Amino acid sequence: MTTTAVPGLTGPAAQAAAQVAQTLAGHAPLGVAYSGGVDSATLLALAVRALGPANVVAVLGVSPSLATDERARAHETAAVIGARVVEIETHEGQSAAYRANGPDRCFHCKDELFTRIDDELVTGLGLAAVAYGENADDAQRPDRPGSRAATDHRVLRPMAEAGMTKAMVREVARAMALPVADKPAAPCLASRIPHFEEVTPEKLRQVDRAEGALRRLGFTDCRVRHHGDVARIELLPEELLAAVQRREDVDRAVRDAGFRFAALDLRGIQSGAFTLPLVSVRG
Repeated sequence: MTTTAVPGLTGPAAQAAAQVAQTLAGHAPLGVAYSGGVDSATLLALAVRALGPANVVAVLGVSPSLATDERARAHETAAVIGARVVEIETHEGQSAAYRANGPDRCFHCKDELFTRIDDELVTGLGLAAVAYGENADDAQRPDRPGSRAATDHRVLRPMAEAGMTKAMVREVARAMALPVADKPAAPCLASRIPHFEEVTPEKLRQVDRAEGALRRLGFTDCRVRHHGDVARIELLPEELLAAVQRREDVDRAVRDAGFRFAALDLRGIQSGAFTLPLVSVRG
C-alpha cells in the first residue's frame, strides 16, 4: 500500500479522505465505477494513492447515454491520475423499465452497470470489491435511485460513508490537482428526457449533438432538455445574455442536431429538473 495522506489537505476534507483510504484498505484489486466526473475521479485518485495503480482499475460504462465528449474527457483524466481504464458496454436500453423512463430510471441504469461488472469483470480481473463515487450530499437526495442498485450489488460507497460532501470532494480534487476539480456536474444524457417519455437512442443522439455544439460555441455548462421538436436549453445564468446575442448560432446548433425549435430557459441550469418534482422531498 502506498501513502494515503494528501499533501496540502487539512481539516474535515483531510479526515474524510483518510477515512476513505482506510475503508479501501484490504479491498485490492479494486474496481471503481468511473464516469470521469469529479466524484468518481476523486475516488479513483484516492484509491490509486491508497492501493497503488496496479491494484485499481477504472470501469467506464459505455452506452448511448454517455456523451461523446464525456467519454473522451474520462480517459484524459484517468491518464492524469495514472489509472488503467476498462470500458464495458452496457445495454440498459434493452430494459423496458429503463426505456419507460420513470423516476427510478437511474436504478435500472446502475443495476445494468453493476450487473455487467459482476458478470464480466469481477472474476476476470480478480476484483476484491467494486466502489462508486457517491458523496454525502447525494446520499441524502431523494432523486438518486441508483444508490439502491449499489446496495443490491454490495458496491462500496466510501466517500458517502466518510461524510465527504460535494464541497469536500472538490477540495480534495484541487489538492490532488485533478483537472476535473471544478468541472460542472454532467448527468447522463437520458436525464434530459422528461419522465414517462420513452428513452430512445435517437433522442440521446440529438441531445449529445446539440450539447456538444453548444460547448463548441463556448458555453461552459449546458443542458438540452428534449421536448419533441423543441430543445429547451439550460445555461449558466451568466451566459444567458451571450446566448441571446448569439441566437442564430444557438438556433443552428440545435436545428443541426435534429430539433425544429430552440427555447432558452431563463431559469438557467436546474439539477434534478425532471425527477425532484416527482419524488418526496425529505424535510
